[in-house]
Amino acid sequence: MNRPGPTRADPPEPHAPEPAHAGAPAGTAGAPAGTAGAPAGTVGAPAGAAGAPAEEKRRRPRLASAPTPYLRLLTVTQFAFNIGFYAVLPYLATHLGSGLGMAGWLVGLVLGLRTFSQQGLFVVGGALTDRYGPRPVVLAGCALRITGFGWLAVAGSTATVIAAVLLIGFAAALFSPAVESEAAREAVRHERDTGTPRAHVLALFSAAGQAGAFIGPLLGSLLLLLGGGFRAACLAGAVVFVGVLAGHARLMPRADPVRKRKRKRERERERGGDRTPASDTVTRTARRGRSSWRAVFTNRPFLLLCLAYSGYLVSYNQLYLSLPAEVERATGSGAALGWLFALSSLLVVVAQVPLTRFSAHRIAPRTALVTGLAVVAAGFAAVPLTPAGPGGLLPGAALVVLLTLGQMLLVPAARGLVPDLVDDRQLGLATGALSSVSGIAVLVGSAATGALLDVPAPVRWAVLAAVPLAGAALAFTLPVGRGGKEQGTRAVAG
Repeated sequence: MNRPGPTRADPPEPHAPEPAHAGAPAGTAGAPAGTAGAPAGTVGAPAGAAGAPAEEKRRRPRLASAPTPYLRLLTVTQFAFNIGFYAVLPYLATHLGSGLGMAGWLVGLVLGLRTFSQQGLFVVGGALTDRYGPRPVVLAGCALRITGFGWLAVAGSTATVIAAVLLIGFAAALFSPAVESEAAREAVRHERDTGTPRAHVLALFSAAGQAGAFIGPLLGSLLLLLGGGFRAACLAGAVVFVGVLAGHARLMPRADPVRKRKRKRERERERGGDRTPASDTVTRTARRGRSSWRAVFTNRPFLLLCLAYSGYLVSYNQLYLSLPAEVERATGSGAALGWLFALSSLLVVVAQVPLTRFSAHRIAPRTALVTGLAVVAAGFAAVPLTPAGPGGLLPGAALVVLLTLGQMLLVPAARGLVPDLVDDRQLGLATGALSSVSGIAVLVGSAATGALLDVPAPVRWAVLAAVPLAGAALAFTLPVGRGGKEQGTRAVAG
């Protein structure tokens, strides 16, 4: 979100946490017994003496430790990102089709371009964050998102709409990897400093994003009901990002920990007598980079995982394409769409962690992936079979519930399979590639599925159900994957 999936506003991708920074306080682990940094009462104490309980207490995790100001900033950022994003995007397809009169295939193409410019370019945002640090990348992304929303509010031609949508997507490709990687890094540091498990911090970060995804569509619906229209929703989203930009310009640290660590390692090599010419180092780095790309993109099981995951992402994109069309057909307007998106976010907030914990301990990752894709397929098949019911929204609600349940099963499983399929040295590249390959698939698939808006409903929903079923068939050929507690922890934290 800004990931498909209610969680990265468009589904989020995991980032490998960095080791905690140096500089532990005096008296922490590693100080010899009886040194000045030891707690009072432990000097020279033998094993099992009175100092042992104090030592044990000192090492015991403090589960309720308050997050640092920087972690609070990142958490509020995720909340605000999703409010601004979801105040606009659920209503884009209706605006393009009914407001601007675009054909169904063109609406699908525009939505696919937005997803591709975001998910497909996550690798770019991650690389820029590694190179320049998070602050300039986040600020640039916020500025581009403000410009994109403002442009989309006034865009009236196909070319200007596409340009604005590309700008909106690329903005998220900048700030989302930067904020998510910083959250993971700070969660590890907080764990080292206080003993608070990093999963608690990351769960709070994820919950804040889902809360934003819950409020955003309701804000958009309110603006539509008040007669403000799509333009008002775009301007509201832009105002949210103006606030985010101002807050980060004032509060986000200017120090770049990544580049500082690199300079420190270079100084240590110089002191250690490493006189390797810089040109040789650059050459070796370039060769390693090419080798990593080749290893990832010639890895057949990993590519099969990417294709299976693409089936999910193409299906998830239907929340922005086929669901608005269904809601407008059933109710005559898109005003109720925000409530269905809020239902999806609420399901994730309530059920994601317990469902992931259950599946991670009881079924293998491949089984969770196949089952999740099958549940997504059932969501599309249920639309023509579900009675219209109150307000005509029951078919759309059935799609949202089943698609969200399938997503909660398959996304952690897919991410957990990546480390089983690639070498640890290529894990970051493979994680970004999973999103990028899926983004390309959405770009191709959205135009095709957009054309289905003009065919009879039973045919349309049957074809849409076949997409995740094909992904499930591909997923069934993958290795089973590691299960158990370690896998469950990785899935929840991701």
